[in-house]
Amino acid sequence: MQAVILAGGLGTRLRPLTDTIPKAMVPVCGRPFLEYQIELLARCGVKDLIICLGHLGHMIEDHFGDGTKFGISIRYGRERHRLLGTAGAVKNVITMLRDAFFVVYGDSYAPVEFADVMAYFERHNRLGLMVVLRNEDRWDRSNVIVQDNLVAVYDKQQKLPGMDYIDHGVSLFRRKAFAFIPPGVVADLAVIHRHLVDRRELLAYETTNRFYQIGTPEGLAEFEALVGASEEPQHLLSSPPCTPANT
Repeated sequence: MQAVILAGGLGTRLRPLTDTIPKAMVPVCGRPFLEYQIELLARCGVKDLIICLGHLGHMIEDHFGDGTKFGISIRYGRERHRLLGTAGAVKNVITMLRDAFFVVYGDSYAPVEFADVMAYFERHNRLGLMVVLRNEDRWDRSNVIVQDNLVAVYDKQQKLPGMDYIDHGVSLFRRKAFAFIPPGVVADLAVIHRHLVDRRELLAYETTNRFYQIGTPEGLAEFEALVGASEEPQHLLSSPPCTPANT
């Protein structure tokens, strides 16, 4: 399996910490956050990883290299002149991607059974899949309506009746889902999601595992407390089975 990590953001909410290191490299219990995420992916069967770099990206590349010591192959996408946004960053590495690939955010820890998600995706003729959590505004504002195992509505700006789910931070795409985005254009991943929603091409896959994010001081403190609460932080890499939404 192949995955893309979006790690090019500026991390403005963590300043001044992120003035000198990339957000994905923020230390958690003495280790860069990105190490936890990469170990999760490797344990779940991802063998080929592309990290999209931006702000201070050389520090990520210097630390992880080709991924050999982490048991995974790592290559890098570089946005040399300007940040292209989350969808633009994926489009920037499109020639490096397989027909089907995961996309995860560089500041989130989202434990799911990636192999099960891929197997479900391969059984259905769709261009994309979003892992969702029945959130009901518990962890953050819910932003997804699920109907018939598809994402029927995805809106991060306004809360609508029936929005019981939230984007878990893991997506799966076919390469052709990005065909309408011109190279070099700044675009957000939500544009891809909405494009697929409008065409009934975005599957929903429900997990019962909550996600964690380190993009805010509060989220960073929560994840650090979670890791620090166990003598074996590897327990975070385990996750119970996921099931397709509404089945």
